[in-house]
Amino acid sequence: MVGTPHWQLHPRDSRLCFTPVSQNPPARTKPARILVVEDANIIALAMSYALEGAGFHVDLAADGEECIVKVREDLPDLILLDIMMPKMNGIEALKILRADEKTKDLPVIVCSAKDFKTERQAAAELGALDYLIKPFNPADLVRKVSAALGGTMVADARAAGAGVLPASAVPISYQPVLDTRRTHFTLWGTRGSTPTVGHRFQRYGGNTSCMSFAVGNDLLIFDAGSGIRELGNHILEGGPRKLHLFITHTHWDHIQGFPFFTPAYLPGFDITVYGSTGFGKNLEALFRGQLDRDYFPVQMEDMRSNLRFQHISDKPVEIGNARVTWEFSHHPLPTVGYKVETGEQSVVWMPDDEFLQGYTGAPHALSRYHPQVAPFEKIVSFLNGVDVVLHEAQYMADEYPSRIGWGHCSLPNACALMKLARVQRWIVTHHDPMHDDVFLDRKLCLTRQILEDIGHAIPVSHGFDGMTEFL
Repeated sequence: MVGTPHWQLHPRDSRLCFTPVSQNPPARTKPARILVVEDANIIALAMSYALEGAGFHVDLAADGEECIVKVREDLPDLILLDIMMPKMNGIEALKILRADEKTKDLPVIVCSAKDFKTERQAAAELGALDYLIKPFNPADLVRKVSAALGGTMVADARAAGAGVLPASAVPISYQPVLDTRRTHFTLWGTRGSTPTVGHRFQRYGGNTSCMSFAVGNDLLIFDAGSGIRELGNHILEGGPRKLHLFITHTHWDHIQGFPFFTPAYLPGFDITVYGSTGFGKNLEALFRGQLDRDYFPVQMEDMRSNLRFQHISDKPVEIGNARVTWEFSHHPLPTVGYKVETGEQSVVWMPDDEFLQGYTGAPHALSRYHPQVAPFEKIVSFLNGVDVVLHEAQYMADEYPSRIGWGHCSLPNACALMKLARVQRWIVTHHDPMHDDVFLDRKLCLTRQILEDIGHAIPVSHGFDGMTEFL
């Protein structure tokens, strides 16, 4: 009587094996000899245990070469042949067997995880009797072997439901769906100074600085470069809501998209704009100024959202589960970087920062106690141990000497900051408008090389418009 197949521990081996399908051998004067050619030890043992339980004699070979040797030493009644094996694959072994007069008619069943038309046709053309896909039911294995040998077990195996897994064991199709409610950030603009267009700038994008950070039902926005226009259109799909816009500084490439931010014009939206105090005009005056009639056809009075401006203080801004703090970066104007902490995750947005201004030496020997680093200790401390840092590295080492004092970092100095602050992951943003896609690809390779050379080979990537990361 054929038993219901299932997995269990082999009584002579600690590994997982099949329960034998039957204790009744096929109708033969002596057990048929089966050569199992399989390089995965646990699968070979499982097949062996199932076949031995059905009354067959089983021998094992771990690759195609061993298969040929064993067949020539002692001809088996049937071969169960895997395809992907070391030294010699199953198809090559089958070709050799078919070319030998003594083995050209030897029954062979191919057993493989490769369920492709190419492999099936190759096996059929070489005279394989059957093609069994792994993983398979042990009863199905015994049924096919018995049928190939003309045994009497076919009817018994079929009656026991061979080849059909119990309902509880049938795998359900796994179709995962992205949970967009998880905390995540999206880059809407990663270019510095001015937007770029053209086929050379498609991969990394051409919009200037903007990032959204979604935590629960709250949406935080960082900077209002040209990328905020597309973000605004995306926000409209969800209807009116409360928005928090944090401005690092009011240079043109960080606020130029605000007049095109559609939610600001619609009633029902509640928008708070945060920023540091300036050297002259306050935050609201600066935003109102760019909407002056001499520059733009629509004025701030035409914005029907509940729009207000708030200067950041030393106290953290608490928004739902997010805690926002800030620190001055090294850039003209009172420019800041923001840190968002949500539980155990931390992200820093600091797109403009000339770390180690004027330093053109190698980053290898720098430490937090180095005289060149000391003036920047607050920045290093602010970034210390952060999970993800979005920070610039706008200039290559050969470009930087002619641009010292422009407020942007050289690549080697930015790499040094990542090491000194023990940053866990770095996303480079604020790409120079002269650096196209090909240039940035090569620059990223150099960035990884420098980080490895200084002993801080963290994951690093270049930000691009539309990049979304879930935390």
